[in-house]
Amino acid sequence: MNPFTVTSATLRALASTEPSADGSRLVRDVRRSKRLVLLRAVLDAAPGGRTGEAAEHWALLEEAERHDPDAVRDVLHYPATGVWAEETLRRLHAPYGPPADLGHLGALAVAAALRSGIAFKATLRPAQGRLALPTLGVLRPARPGPVALTEGSWDPQDPAVLALHALPGGRTALDDLDPYRAPAPGRPAPVRPARRLTPRGHKRWDTQWAGALTLLQRYDTARAEETGLLLRSVVPLGGGSRSSGATLPAAAGSVLARPQPPPALAATLVHEVQHGKLAALADVVTLHTADRTPRHWAPWRADPRPLDGLLHGTYAHLALAGYWQRAALYGARGAWAQHARIRAQVAAVLPALREHGRLTSAGREFTEAMAAAERAMDEVAPPAGQYAAARRAVDLERLAWCAAHPELAPFARG
Repeated sequence: MNPFTVTSATLRALASTEPSADGSRLVRDVRRSKRLVLLRAVLDAAPGGRTGEAAEHWALLEEAERHDPDAVRDVLHYPATGVWAEETLRRLHAPYGPPADLGHLGALAVAAALRSGIAFKATLRPAQGRLALPTLGVLRPARPGPVALTEGSWDPQDPAVLALHALPGGRTALDDLDPYRAPAPGRPAPVRPARRLTPRGHKRWDTQWAGALTLLQRYDTARAEETGLLLRSVVPLGGGSRSSGATLPAAAGSVLARPQPPPALAATLVHEVQHGKLAALADVVTLHTADRTPRHWAPWRADPRPLDGLLHGTYAHLALAGYWQRAALYGARGAWAQHARIRAQVAAVLPALREHGRLTSAGREFTEAMAAAERAMDEVAPPAGQYAAARRAVDLERLAWCAAHPELAPFARG
């Protein structure tokens, strides 16, 4: 395996948050490489992995790939597949706890075979009366027990089939079916996926998604294209989730989000896509060596953040500031106020990031390039002192946070 080489130009392009061909290519290549290594690790760790049932499923994947490499690649690199692979590898190496779901490898193989159009026969065991086939949907067999599958087993018109919902305008799926679309129950996570939506729920998402894409294309064409390139699925959040959006490193290429009006959803997509980009970069470039202790002030959060959380939040908000500036130049109502508020937040914490003693040389170059992108926004300022007012408001928020966390005041300096 060849190590990834990230040039200074690509690093700085990614740091600016602005979409670039080299940056997008690196993100996609890192995601694909990591996924293949993870799948190989699952196969190697599986009992009898090279000779047993897992090997048979892998052989079906290879046969499907010979006929349609793109279809198989989409199945293997589907975001939920990453959650399954990480959870399965964890369980295979855990001395206690629930057994690994190795049967899902067969579901991946069958989904790939169905999409490639090859003739095949395979037997799979449904879980709780359902058989999930990644990128396709769910089969609900009429009888309990193992199910024999062939190339004719998937018919979207069959009442036993629940097909994955495709959002309008691209290849992004609305995934409310895959059992691995979010972390397994019991895993720490601030988000909870919604249950299967009704047709009315799907229609609501179609309307909001189409509206968000229209706004992205109108205000920031490059970010609209980046979203289409890097985002494969959207997972609806359940009502008990504490966030309007989230990105899980294991589910590369997916965003969890609440249904929102199009302007809010467009901003959520811009924000969350940045988290995915930075997570991919961090897989191949060490930006800092800090621990996970929460101690830093972040204007968009009430709780202290570890350095990595502060870096991620600043990066995503830097992109939002740029997006709202473009929206304001187009004439979007309220966009200047959004831009001024978010830019003031970013500017307030960038000095602490740039001067942090645990940054690597790559991390220093990255944060310097972030600061340069923030300064470049001076070329088009908000009207009538809005930015100065936003800075004063953020400074007051800093003082209030320091009063609430006096022991952490040194970590809130600007």
